[in-house]
Amino acid sequence: MEAEIEFIPEGTITSPEGFFAGATYAGINKKARNKPDLGVLFSEAPCVAAALFTTNRIKAAPVVLSQRRLEQGRALAVVVNSGCANACTGGRGIKAAARMAELTAEGIGVSPEDVLVASTGVIGVPLPMKRIASAIEQVVLSRDGGHELARAMMTTDTFAKEIAVKVRVGSSEFSIGGVAKGSGMIHPDLATLLCFLTTDAAVEKDFLQEALKKAVDISFNMVSIDGDTSPNDMVLLLANGRAGGSAPSAFEQGLERVCIYLARCIAADGEGANRLIEVTVSGAHNLAEARLAARTIVSSSLVKAAVHGADPNWGRIMAALGRSGVEVVESKTDLYIGGIPVMKAGAPLPFNKRGIIKLLEGKEISISLNLNLGSGSATAWGCDLSEEYVTINSRYMT
Repeated sequence: MEAEIEFIPEGTITSPEGFFAGATYAGINKKARNKPDLGVLFSEAPCVAAALFTTNRIKAAPVVLSQRRLEQGRALAVVVNSGCANACTGGRGIKAAARMAELTAEGIGVSPEDVLVASTGVIGVPLPMKRIASAIEQVVLSRDGGHELARAMMTTDTFAKEIAVKVRVGSSEFSIGGVAKGSGMIHPDLATLLCFLTTDAAVEKDFLQEALKKAVDISFNMVSIDGDTSPNDMVLLLANGRAGGSAPSAFEQGLERVCIYLARCIAADGEGANRLIEVTVSGAHNLAEARLAARTIVSSSLVKAAVHGADPNWGRIMAALGRSGVEVVESKTDLYIGGIPVMKAGAPLPFNKRGIIKLLEGKEISISLNLNLGSGSATAWGCDLSEEYVTINSRYMT
């Protein structure tokens, strides 16, 4: 049975029943003065938990701690900060992450083992624990607090990324909400910078983990901003069961809708970005090759620079495809920019150059290729490469 999925107006991570959040300014993120940089998410009912973490071999202290705690498959709360990644901080970093969890647990009256920790920001800098200890006491949890939590996670993000949907199928009705952050150091594998998801559906742990992996594979794992993967990457999903049971396929549909929305937001908000790029590869030999080709093209610096300059240099797209490592037969390949064919069966087609330039000057750029070799199809998202990206990342600590 097809699920009915409806976006919840002003929806956020606390839209599902039983979830509360809040945030405050702790003075961690110096570039966000008087804006929240420390937040807490809490479920008043026990949660089944699933997560995916960075595959970077350098793992931040909060990732190490949260991975250990999620072995039990449950959680009740998350504390998150921006401005300091607490990565490459040794044993001191682990102790700081554990202390953040303890302070949060004391404030809401739960066990520290049920509190997960996430951080984002500058690598190699210790957390200011005195400020954090003072700030956690000031966090007020509310049903509308998801909006503040979304803002507290932001570093170079220009807008908060949040969403919630209501899913209906038969007599079953439940909600899924989420918040995410990410603008730079994004080329994920198994996760993206930080994303927290909640649902009031009742689901079993193994299914929850599998559903999360499937959703992340077609959303966050298909985003690339700059080719770098953070030591802090984390996608977390909490299910408290407040709405009762759910149809598995309907739950997967709703979760995928939420994750794709957040992934597109991250791509559109890449550091210094002016344009969202969507690359769809169809007709690949298989799904894996379609995914690889789409990600290679969307992460190509030359393709990204051409889009930034509204330059219809489509040869860069073909060059990226050719080096992606997937099976390609040039004489069978079709290429479209914004729906306009520029190459058919490997041969260039005459096109209105001014028309393509006008398309490339828009906010969303679509590129599609048909390899005509099989049934594999995948979509990836990225952004243009601007001078501002270099400026932001050349002055990140100064």
